[in-house]
Amino acid sequence: MGRWAGTATSAATSEAPAAAVERPAGDPFGSVAALPTGAPTRLRIGAIKLDTPLESLTIGPDGALRPPAQFADAGWYADGTAPGDTGPAVIAGHVDSRSGPAVFYRLRELATGDRIDVVRGGATVPFTVTAIRWYPKSEFPTEEVYGPTPDRQLRLITCGGVFDRSLRSYRDNLVVYAVAG
Repeated sequence: MGRWAGTATSAATSEAPAAAVERPAGDPFGSVAALPTGAPTRLRIGAIKLDTPLESLTIGPDGALRPPAQFADAGWYADGTAPGDTGPAVIAGHVDSRSGPAVFYRLRELATGDRIDVVRGGATVPFTVTAIRWYPKSEFPTEEVYGPTPDRQLRLITCGGVFDRSLRSYRDNLVVYAVAG
């Protein structure tokens, strides 16, 4: 018999087949829970009392991520990684509008360790905040935010800092980094 073949048990011996051994948690050969499928539909962040539907976002002709159409809603980059899949999923939202605060107005209040939930395929995919960073738009770290990652990550992006009236835009971006789990 080959090395990986089981050994035959003789009826004349008192040897019984070995009992199945339950695999410990984290065993790489153990079973893995199925990940949710489909598009993400909601974003919930209890720490800042945020609960919003998600719309699909794309890259515009200028090469920048188009923001959500509604100031009260966030959106996910639909041509990128879906939240819960391996890689950096990106969700963006407005910080404010002419009429007042928008969906990501309180995003700057998040802290390391806060929980973020994304609903996808009827299941909740939990993430934990690992870092919060401010970047000048002129120095936005595209590769760090959108580049490949070895695990399931999430990026929440909004505008912030000083408002430049001549450009009708904020000078900075706020990026919240989170990992699944």
